[in-house]
Amino acid sequence: MAQARRVGILPARSLWLIKGWRLKNRGEENPLTCRIYLVRHGETAWNTQLKFQGHADIALSSKGLVQAEKLSRRLAKCEIAAVYASDLTRACETAHILARPHHLNVTPCRAFREINFGLWEGLTIEEIKKEYRELLRRWWRGPLETRVPQGETLDEVVNRVNSLVKEIVVKHATQQIIIVSHGGPIRAIIGTVLGMDLNQYWRLRLDNSCLNIIDFPALDKGIVALLNDCSHLECRD
Repeated sequence: MAQARRVGILPARSLWLIKGWRLKNRGEENPLTCRIYLVRHGETAWNTQLKFQGHADIALSSKGLVQAEKLSRRLAKCEIAAVYASDLTRACETAHILARPHHLNVTPCRAFREINFGLWEGLTIEEIKKEYRELLRRWWRGPLETRVPQGETLDEVVNRVNSLVKEIVVKHATQQIIIVSHGGPIRAIIGTVLGMDLNQYWRLRLDNSCLNIIDFPALDKGIVALLNDCSHLECRD
């Protein structure tokens, strides 16, 4: 199966030989470069209805807003230098809630949008099976190269997302930042760091409002420090 053309960020064995980067975390010298708090947006009505969202601009549900508030309290004491988000409403709403305690603006980024599911957007998996059964089978086997009608391939998502993450990591070489995105792009980033076959990217579980952490050392590796942590959602209001 084809592998994504990774555009230089963070694969486990990339040739990043950047020297002298240090991150002070809670007063201690840390050899890590940039720490990214990588967040999936809060829940939407379409999430509960199991509809493919893609580029459809769906807002957070009331539950999604509560989820974002809980994560905001968890991250409030972190020294956050910048907040980036997909420009779709559900991600921007989540990001603004996370940015508020840090008195930061949110930088909207089209490149962090969910995969464009084209004619599948607004449909459930059962509805897609009825009309696109063979195409859906091919998409599950090889999303890197399979294009949904009027949509995009996973390979295109991997390249647009990872290109921007590389720029952000270089810009914030000694800082901690938040990126709010969607399940597909986050899997693309984490899968690239882990050196996965990204045709299997759906094996990474990412729940709404989950927190993932990736650290980038001064040499040649991105390190996944936390995956799909939703412990903040268990906190009582």
